Amino acid sequence: MAVTAGESPPVELQRRDAGPTRLTNLPAWLARVYAARRVSGDRDLDYALKGLARPGDLSGLEEALAILEEALAADARITFVGDFDADGATSCVLGVDALRRMGASQVDYLVPNRFEFGYGLSPEIVGVAATGQPDVLITVDNGIGSHAGVLAAQQLGITTIITDHHLPGESLPQADAIVNPNLRGDSFPSKCLAGVGVIFYVMLALRGRLRQAGWFKDTGIADPNLAEYLDLVALGTIADMVRLDRNNRILVAQGLARIRSGKSRPGIMALLDVAGRDPAHLSSRDLGFAVAPRLNAAGRLEDMTVGIECLLATDSERARSLAAELDEINRKRREIQSDMVTQAEALVSALSLDTAPNGITLFDESWHQGLVGLIASRVTELTRRPAIAFAPASESELKGSARSISGVHIRDVLAAIDVENGDLIDRFGGHAMAAGLSIRPQHLDAFKRAFDQAVGRMGGDALSRTRVVYTDGALDDGDLTLDSAKLLQQHGPWGEGFPEPLFDDTFEVLERATVGSGFVRYKLRKPGGDRVVSGICFNPPVEETAGDPRREIHAAYRLGLNDYGGRLSVQLILEHIFQAS
Repeated sequence: MAVTAGESPPVELQRRDAGPTRLTNLPAWLARVYAARRVSGDRDLDYALKGLARPGDLSGLEEALAILEEALAADARITFVGDFDADGATSCVLGVDALRRMGASQVDYLVPNRFEFGYGLSPEIVGVAATGQPDVLITVDNGIGSHAGVLAAQQLGITTIITDHHLPGESLPQADAIVNPNLRGDSFPSKCLAGVGVIFYVMLALRGRLRQAGWFKDTGIADPNLAEYLDLVALGTIADMVRLDRNNRILVAQGLARIRSGKSRPGIMALLDVAGRDPAHLSSRDLGFAVAPRLNAAGRLEDMTVGIECLLATDSERARSLAAELDEINRKRREIQSDMVTQAEALVSALSLDTAPNGITLFDESWHQGLVGLIASRVTELTRRPAIAFAPASESELKGSARSISGVHIRDVLAAIDVENGDLIDRFGGHAMAAGLSIRPQHLDAFKRAFDQAVGRMGGDALSRTRVVYTDGALDDGDLTLDSAKLLQQHGPWGEGFPEPLFDDTFEVLERATVGSGFVRYKLRKPGGDRVVSGICFNPPVEETAGDPRREIHAAYRLGLNDYGGRLSVQLILEHIFQAS
């Protein structure tokens, strides 16, 4: 069977194994959901700040704090070097703003333009930073692989602190301090912090150190409430799709609570406004699919500075103006992306599900290097294969973005290729599910073969042709309610490694209509039930848009909230639709 645009590999629904639980005071269906996520007791769902891991276990923290304390006392010039995605932007804003509130008067930031300098603390970006004569450079969400950049800074007499969460290579840069929970031997219990989580912990520890030293009392500076930065931590954590272990769930839950209560910074509120999201009913999904793309668009197409300035804005008017600019950039991003996706789908349509490569590599001369990650995501979705999309960065360089599937650690795949074929990859880095790399154009064909072979060796059962979708079973008729949907929202946050509940059941189709850009709206009822519920499918099978007259479907669905017209109601968001058996 050939893969065609809009079509994915066969889907098989499997219900999650709930396992034992000691949860109390929850509806049976919600207790079942948590049990399937290995939540064994009420403590695992206590998201109070007192449950956060302590910062003291982070290796390199004492060295970083000593540098920062001395820099504050000397009123040194400090420059943050960020990354051009939402995690990097939130990290940069948090670090800059927190240090300013602790008394640093000469704090600035620099985000490498991805098209001129690429990723991370390169010697070139150190040269740009040096024009401001900084005493200290602090990386956020990058730097763990920046050996040459750190060396360049040292040669200029600039102290360097690396804060990062990406996996380190075989050797570390010779920075003055490195704070990264994924360093070998690091005893910090949460290895899944996003970049913004790492810098939050550094600032948390710095405040504690300054309190102990009497800094705030001696200087008359107000002791900052770092809980005010949790909206940024929530946004960056969700945007970077790191695993939501309990520590990250606490950070995100607290950040969502601040936003819902109207205590968020003007920039986030303005981004929610242009995205048409109601802060009072905000979910982690809204952060990931509405706010983060508007920030990421700036880094993909232009310069992340506008995103950082939006989040740094202290008044609503400036925040709204910058949010509108980000919204327009995102609109342009969608237009360019649409053309690129169409081309990618055409290339993929020629592949057979049975004979497709284990790892898929695509390239087009016309593609925009800032958007290849989105292309790789679409190809992975269509084929259930790890994919890399390349675009030209210059005559001598191709920049690629990789996306993977569960069970195939994409950075490890690239590391294996680099060890076995030392000249194929110029630079690479990333996570289990996403990575970036640069190669030379003449190596593209050899890289395609090496990537396919490495994924084949390392993929194992993850490369099954059938996509398995895990569900949380059926909901009783009486649970398909607005109260249940609200309860799910309140009992998040849901995200990577702690998936949003997906239910499945058979429904009678009472009404069906194609609306908008091919969406299909439904009126549904469980067979034999009395309750009629609304449903919507954003990616319907062809037979749904064609108006197949069948009256029963089996659907995997999320329980969502619909606030259309200012009236809140429950809505089933249908992810997969099958003919009822």
